[in-house]
Amino acid sequence: MAGPKGPSCARPACDREVMKDEWGVDIYPCECRFKICRDCFLDAQNETGLCPGCNQAYKTNDGVGKSGRGGGFEDPADKPWQPLTQRIPIPSNIITPYRLLIVVRLVVLGFFLTWRVTHVNDDAVWLWFMSIVCEIWFAFSWILDQIPKLCPVNRSTDLELLREKFETPDKTKNPEGRSDLPGLDFFVSTADPEKEPPLVTANTILSILAAEYPVEKLACYISDDGGALLTFEAMAEACGLADLWVPFCRKHDIEPRNPDTYFSLKGDPTKNKRRKDFVKDRRRVKREYDEFKVRINNLPDTIRRRSDAYNTKEEMKMLHTIRESGVDPTEPIKIKRATWMADGSHWPGTWSNPIRDHAKGDHAGILQVMLKPPSPDPLYGSGDGLVDYSDVDIRLPMFVYMSREKRPGYDHNKKAGAMNALVRSSAVLSNGPFILNLDCDHYVNNCMAVREGICFMMDGGGEDICYIQFPQRFEGIDPSDRYANHNTVFFDGNMRALDGIQGPFYVGTGCMFRRFALYGFDPPNLGLLSSGKKGGDGTESASETQALKATDFDPDLNVNELPRRFGNSIPLSNSIPVAEFQGRPIADHPTVQYGRPPGVLRDAREPLDATAVAEAVSVISCWYEDKTEWGDRVGWIYGSVTEDVVTGYRMHNRGWRSIYCLTKRDAFRGSAPINLTDRLHQVLRWATGSVEIFFSRNNAFLASKRLKWLQRLAYLNVGIYPFTSLFLIVYCFLPALSLFSGQFIVKNVNATFLIYLLLMTLCLIGLAVLEVRWSEVLLEDWWRNEQFWLISGTSSHLAAVIQGLLKVIAGIEISFTLTAKAVEDADDVYAELYLVKWTSLMIPPIVIGMVNVLAMVVAFSRTIYSVAPQWGKFVGGAFFSFWVLAHLYPFFKGLMGRRRKTPTIVFVWSGLIAITLSLLWVAINPSSGPADSVAGGSNFEFP
Repeated sequence: MAGPKGPSCARPACDREVMKDEWGVDIYPCECRFKICRDCFLDAQNETGLCPGCNQAYKTNDGVGKSGRGGGFEDPADKPWQPLTQRIPIPSNIITPYRLLIVVRLVVLGFFLTWRVTHVNDDAVWLWFMSIVCEIWFAFSWILDQIPKLCPVNRSTDLELLREKFETPDKTKNPEGRSDLPGLDFFVSTADPEKEPPLVTANTILSILAAEYPVEKLACYISDDGGALLTFEAMAEACGLADLWVPFCRKHDIEPRNPDTYFSLKGDPTKNKRRKDFVKDRRRVKREYDEFKVRINNLPDTIRRRSDAYNTKEEMKMLHTIRESGVDPTEPIKIKRATWMADGSHWPGTWSNPIRDHAKGDHAGILQVMLKPPSPDPLYGSGDGLVDYSDVDIRLPMFVYMSREKRPGYDHNKKAGAMNALVRSSAVLSNGPFILNLDCDHYVNNCMAVREGICFMMDGGGEDICYIQFPQRFEGIDPSDRYANHNTVFFDGNMRALDGIQGPFYVGTGCMFRRFALYGFDPPNLGLLSSGKKGGDGTESASETQALKATDFDPDLNVNELPRRFGNSIPLSNSIPVAEFQGRPIADHPTVQYGRPPGVLRDAREPLDATAVAEAVSVISCWYEDKTEWGDRVGWIYGSVTEDVVTGYRMHNRGWRSIYCLTKRDAFRGSAPINLTDRLHQVLRWATGSVEIFFSRNNAFLASKRLKWLQRLAYLNVGIYPFTSLFLIVYCFLPALSLFSGQFIVKNVNATFLIYLLLMTLCLIGLAVLEVRWSEVLLEDWWRNEQFWLISGTSSHLAAVIQGLLKVIAGIEISFTLTAKAVEDADDVYAELYLVKWTSLMIPPIVIGMVNVLAMVVAFSRTIYSVAPQWGKFVGGAFFSFWVLAHLYPFFKGLMGRRRKTPTIVFVWSGLIAITLSLLWVAINPSSGPADSVAGGSNFEFP
């Protein structure tokens, strides 16, 4: 029988046991005998050095603190083992009432629905039935969304400790001061230089190359799925500027390291800059960057003029050949209008005038190592250039341009296929055990963010983490965030809550992956691997000193099965156990049950050769994935427009967990559509992917036992939430129907109904206030999210459900296109916000709004002219109509544009539909009967 638990730590929100000496006696580090656990003591020393009990400095002259047997606590100079990360629970005075309110609202909701079901409105059964069906679904949807929020957590990292463990020079073991951190490969994806400007992509690449991570361990890859020469030459220009920009960032500790963003910052640029030559250096770098922008913006004309010159030259050669051969010179000359590179050769990718083998969906694979792997030791510059870099490491990370092969007849699987091509080519070239993917418009805003992610991967117990998801932050959004573009409720609320269960969803960008998890393996099973942990002589086991074979993780996988799963590339297959071994935490403490010996990653990387590059080109060919498991189990998963969510779900379903990394300074920043139409289409794409997930084998109903129950509910909500639109759009029409008919969803608005309504409203307000507190979301952001939930639920989500059902049932695919946009002031930074672009997605919200307004007018007029006006029913219906219109306010404000420039067709169609529905209702349910006569309704006629 276990003994009683010892005294616990006296710090708030901590219930760990106090420190004990080797005899099991409690240790009190301070003379005030304040009870404290080891983790809190180390935190207090690192933060303030003061005892939390008496606020006095800890004394270390003759041993810190005293125990019952006179034993002391070890000197902090001995540097006891510490974790790289900490899990910080939400304060109990916030989370306990929050959980209690969830239970209370759940109970009240149960009683309310029971009362609603048992109290039928006999005067309007159809109205009662529609409302009760919608309310039951809303309750179910609320449970799916709310229950996974029971366990939110916060986390912190210790970057200084990471540096001490992995990068501290040692006279005997590490005299060169090389880093023991694992390799990290950045993936950037782009597809169309017309939609994704090369200047934006180039700035993203520059921010990555300047990240604070060991240069020799960092590699950057860009996938150009359009195969455009414009993107290729823009990247070449970026590499040229990187020679100046990256050392400048290191020398003066620049933040952010996106040059366009940095030079656009308002305020004093010399703040916190200590070097005297900063102003001079900044001026010179700014001038070079301005010239760089001019060259990038002129690249389309440069390529066109160069190609025209070469094509004219080829025509002249052809004409000369024709004349010498005696062929009739009057016949038209047929020559390929090629796109030419600067070295005078044909561009192997997409041409400006596409032909066979040189079109977007038909071109050869391209792979160019633009920046070679750097040397393992620092390389200092000189003072002879534009900027004095004599004391700055001028090395640059490896940078690779890739455009996978595309041919007609192959399904290239869009972004997911491009990411898998990057996984294979990078495995052959650099094989970093961790991968961080970014969209081309998301740049590194915090140069230390990658180190914070590595802290989680390298900490004890981090071997079962499949990915670290960073929140998405956006720039250029209007201050009021009219359409909830920041999505802070999701990123700071839902994702933080999932972090306390099995981990957040993968949301497409700003995510650091464990390469081994992407290969489709299960997480390490310590129970199976611990049998050989220590030998009879006490030496380390094989699992700690060498890479395991693939069969050690997947017993069904043998050497003969590797080509079937991963393809027939031997270097790719050989790289898998290497990536697994290098991605382990350091085995420097008994709690690290599955690690690697310290110092094994300090050796220099093998130089690239022509054979490795040729192999990398081979694995990006369009036929490589044939008869393999790429896209099915390995890599990014195919078959959905939201491949990100599906890929993360597959990992969680195999037992992996993920971490949500919230940094003090935003890790990455990008752009988001602020225009109403663009925002609706963005949400439409997400909702369509969710519908596809619901009708696929990735539905969480079919998940394995390794997926935790609360995590299962969260994934169920991902596939189910679009279907709420079917009930939401009916519920939004119910107030209007109630006003038209003179009836209400309940027979009598009595005290019982009002009490239930009041209790649920108070619970909702309480939950919102508490959720705002633990998630640190502004109440205004919460309200904006609620408004856009109704806007998107009655437009994009409804369209996604219709589109998904037609695709599944009838195999019909439909699309919702945009019309031309209105002309607005280009000088306004938020000019795009006021653009009005017509789309059919706008019809349902407009009809809902106009019908509710018309219903309030009709009901008010009828009540005024009634002999016995029933104001109670009118107020009830008008209140819910106002609730609908309040949620739709941002939508109608967006339709107005800046100067109320709205296409007339919008109001013509919407008004026609609203009037038709109103007349249809009058025709179906005319105002006649005894009840109407008593109420005086016969005196009112619909115009």
